[in-house]
Amino acid sequence: MGIVLIDGQEVEVGNHERLNGIQAARKAGVEVPHYCWHAGLTVVASCRMCLVETGTRNAETGEIKMLPKLVPACQTPAKEGTVFVTNSEKVRQSRAFVEECLLIDHPIDCSICDKAGECSLQDYHFDYGQKERRADIQPFHSRRRSMGETVTLFVDRCVMCTRCTRCTREIAGTAELMVINRGASEEIDVFPGFPLSNKLSGNVVDLCPVGALGDKDFLYQQRVWFMKSNNGVCAGCSTGCSIKIEENQNEVYRLKPRENMHINQWWMCDEGRYGYHHANSLERISGPWKNSPDGPIALDWTRLPDELSAQLKLARPLAAVLSPFLTVEDAFRLATVIRNIDPQAVVALGPVPVVGENETFKNGFTIRAEKCPNRKGVAEVVKHFDGLTDFAELLNQVDAGNIQGVWFSGGSPDAAWVDADTASRLGSLKLLIVQDLFPSPLTAAAHYILPATSFAEREGSYVNYADRLQSFRWAVRPRPGVRSEGSIFQQMLGIKGLYRAAPVLEEVVRVIPYFAGAQLPVPEQGADLRANQLAAT
Repeated sequence: MGIVLIDGQEVEVGNHERLNGIQAARKAGVEVPHYCWHAGLTVVASCRMCLVETGTRNAETGEIKMLPKLVPACQTPAKEGTVFVTNSEKVRQSRAFVEECLLIDHPIDCSICDKAGECSLQDYHFDYGQKERRADIQPFHSRRRSMGETVTLFVDRCVMCTRCTRCTREIAGTAELMVINRGASEEIDVFPGFPLSNKLSGNVVDLCPVGALGDKDFLYQQRVWFMKSNNGVCAGCSTGCSIKIEENQNEVYRLKPRENMHINQWWMCDEGRYGYHHANSLERISGPWKNSPDGPIALDWTRLPDELSAQLKLARPLAAVLSPFLTVEDAFRLATVIRNIDPQAVVALGPVPVVGENETFKNGFTIRAEKCPNRKGVAEVVKHFDGLTDFAELLNQVDAGNIQGVWFSGGSPDAAWVDADTASRLGSLKLLIVQDLFPSPLTAAAHYILPATSFAEREGSYVNYADRLQSFRWAVRPRPGVRSEGSIFQQMLGIKGLYRAAPVLEEVVRVIPYFAGAQLPVPEQGADLRANQLAAT
């Protein structure tokens, strides 16, 4: 354990902690401004915004000796006896000079820049810059060029922090970006014939501290101060990246990675980043209906849960297909509903979509072939009810006539995640209730069709491939005509009041050993269930 002095405040640094001046200052509640440094990238110390005074303190005498020159805090280790001064007049002048230098050639186009409101250059100018501009305002330039399918470079806004080039080299391992020219003519560009096209390319936009790199998907869509940011979990694959879901007026506009060192660190893949559009789609099922010989009949939610309960009682023996897109809480409640109606009902894990193979990048980040967020969590719920984890076994029982009624939950953004052959086999049932996002061969074969909620509209918990449990709240309200799965199941169980996932998770933790011991409420970084998994096996 070492003691570091930050502006006269003592901070403890653990024996195994390798911190620099920026990180040590954060432990003391002091933010050191910076552009080029990022905890997930190598240190280049090029922007000079983080210059501080530093020295050493003699442990025996307490005497402090300071170095005569300012040093980059990002490049200076914080170890026993290190002293940092981040708020002296010398440091303040240095920051003001760096800001002034950056703004000499920087276009003052904040009114049309997508980064306005979350731009470090903008924020630092007000916090650390000169009170008045001493240089002449230059003619406005806005050179821009495409870096690839997802990213646009606004050349004149760049401050040459080189975070983006390091990201493509060190994180994706593809190295499409480079620095061209020299001195005052330096610019970011792609290697000729090699556009920015790796599957982690969107991360360079998150890393850019200014408005130089723009996300083509989000460009000119919203002002950031109009949007609300909500913690969520990516439902694109079983990695289960921690994300921010950003919305305005109940429409999702952007997904960004949320730091979680146990799962995705600071990153997310483009597949997950741009996979939110189905939540806003007008093609979604927007209300309950019933198929009849005369065509679809729209239904009303008022009495529908009671009608479904009555129809299920007439169609026994029953089965419930728990989708790997359901939350742990909704899967548990659906299984409980079916077992309350038919104590011998079969509970089965739904089809698990798998596309290709796992793809691992240079930094270890992996895009999983399993394209669902909660296969592990739902499988444990199924096991608790002595159910079937092999969907093919359920189909065999349907073919044998052992099952007459099925509640089939969906939720995949891919309408074809259940093939036509499976839909045909299930279409022979006496009663088929399908709850899904989009019309499909399965909904065409169903007797009752219920709309499902998207990943952004539900609250609950997912368990990723590594047995990490994450909980989240809804970011946007369900679309008109759509009810959350949990609220429907709660009404069918006769439970009064508004649906809340937290009490259901408490019950799950009490009755299913795999979830036992999970910290409640679940921490923002998630709860590790691996010990329970090892004990179960």
